[in-house]
Amino acid sequence: MTTQQITPSPTMAIPNPAPPRRPGRAGGIVKRCLPLIVVAGVLLLTLLWVSVLDLDSIESRTLNADYISRRIGEHLVLSICASVLVAVLAIPAGIAVSRSKSRVFNGIIVGIANIGQATPAIGVVILLAILWKTGFATALVALVVYSFLPVLRNTITGLQQVDASVKESARGMGMTPGQVLRRIELSLASPVIVAGLRTALVFAVGVATVATFINAGGLGDMIVNGLKLQRYPVLVVGAVLVASIAVLIDWAAGLVEDILKPRGA
Repeated sequence: MTTQQITPSPTMAIPNPAPPRRPGRAGGIVKRCLPLIVVAGVLLLTLLWVSVLDLDSIESRTLNADYISRRIGEHLVLSICASVLVAVLAIPAGIAVSRSKSRVFNGIIVGIANIGQATPAIGVVILLAILWKTGFATALVALVVYSFLPVLRNTITGLQQVDASVKESARGMGMTPGQVLRRIELSLASPVIVAGLRTALVFAVGVATVATFINAGGLGDMIVNGLKLQRYPVLVVGAVLVASIAVLIDWAAGLVEDILKPRGA
């Protein structure tokens, strides 16, 4: 029995391989909302666990809606205010460094930011409290110092990655240097800058827990009180809330980053 070999002719139709399947809209929505689902599940399990515990008087005074909502509010205000200040200060500083040709100036700005990042968070908070005072303002300054570097570096990197030919074309169209910066460079660098702000936000949420050591409030009160008084339900609830806030803020910042990402990137 012989096997006949078929040679394709120029007019023979050759089937194209099937294109790879793209994830459906429902799958994309589930993937995007997965952090929300996980956080909701963890919070629900924590609530159910606490509800079946026999809480003593100290735990009951802490694990109630009024106390927890105040601590969450303090934590969010401190974290968000620090992130806004970081954006206001670090983005212009990054623009100045990317424009400057002075190595001394650039080294001073980046060096100061590196010192703030390299120093342990609790060290920055306590040092500022000793030199200045305790309270919200000191914790806010400490968070700004600690979260400054990611936004500064991402701003510098994002602006330096803008293609020189694109800037030259914009100048050829009659744009001023300020217009090129606002309409072209910052627009193209915005996803990288937002990624730095995303990192700074998560840093701020985590570091804000040590603000309790200088009477600045926040969810750190629950964690420290749970450790000192050996009330582990209080400790666990405080830690779960901090982690949940960090995940939710990172998720929201990721959505903004996706929106600002150029098409085709």
